[in-house]
Amino acid sequence: MRLEDFDTGTTYDARVISTQRITPVASSEEVREIVLEVERDSFDYQPGQSIGVIVSGDHPQGHKHHFRLYSVADTPPTADGDKPRIALCVKRCNYIDEYSGERYEGISSNYLCDRSVGDSVTINGPFGIPFAVPDDLETDLLLIGMGTGIAPFRALVRHIYEDIKDYKGKVRLFYGAQSGLEMLYMNEEKDDFSQYYDRDTFEAFKALSPRPNWADPIAMDYALEERSEEILAMLDSSRTRVYVAGRADILETLDRVFSHMIGSSEHWARRKAELKAGQRWVELIY
Repeated sequence: MRLEDFDTGTTYDARVISTQRITPVASSEEVREIVLEVERDSFDYQPGQSIGVIVSGDHPQGHKHHFRLYSVADTPPTADGDKPRIALCVKRCNYIDEYSGERYEGISSNYLCDRSVGDSVTINGPFGIPFAVPDDLETDLLLIGMGTGIAPFRALVRHIYEDIKDYKGKVRLFYGAQSGLEMLYMNEEKDDFSQYYDRDTFEAFKALSPRPNWADPIAMDYALEERSEEILAMLDSSRTRVYVAGRADILETLDRVFSHMIGSSEHWARRKAELKAGQRWVELIY
């Protein structure tokens, strides 16, 4: 992804004010919550949107700037007089070249994970369509995320229960990870979703790999099928919205499991098209 490929507009300086690992040390995956303070008076964003992080320097393929998008992981602070703050959920990524077998560090993710408090970061945005909360406060929400795709749902759920009064619709969150150690915001390091468990409308369901030390796929299909009766009823309702976030392969998993649940791939294709046409199916895919 190149900076030149985006209508990036103005860039802004931001300063790291906190960086915290949110996966336990025992986990092989390092994911950090990094909070940036933007050096300007306003920087408006909403849950579901992303910001760009720009890393200058000599990069592969001759890029002068490396550019990556990261979903915001919290709601904007509301205190008067404070500079805007943005929370990012960043996984330290490394890649193996399929031809040479060489290992490469992800440029943006390692850059961000290596930042210390006080360091400066160049950002821009925000980008993308927000996860808008329906005007009808009895709308049911089906939230499905994998990996760092949990970040926008953390922001959305917090917005619903802290900023919106009397939300009456059901909120069902399905989140997949390789093991319990990688359950972001639902582990011993940081368990933000637990504060909503006493809400009658909120439930969260974990989808873990059956063999976390192997390369088995995350069992999102099992987690969804265990609740198939409720999910099918939600999909049949005109008052339901579906939000999906994560890597692109989550869509293949959902097409497969929903086709099985609903009876056929053709039937599911029609239902999904209806949801999209009614703006009741929203994707944040990376």
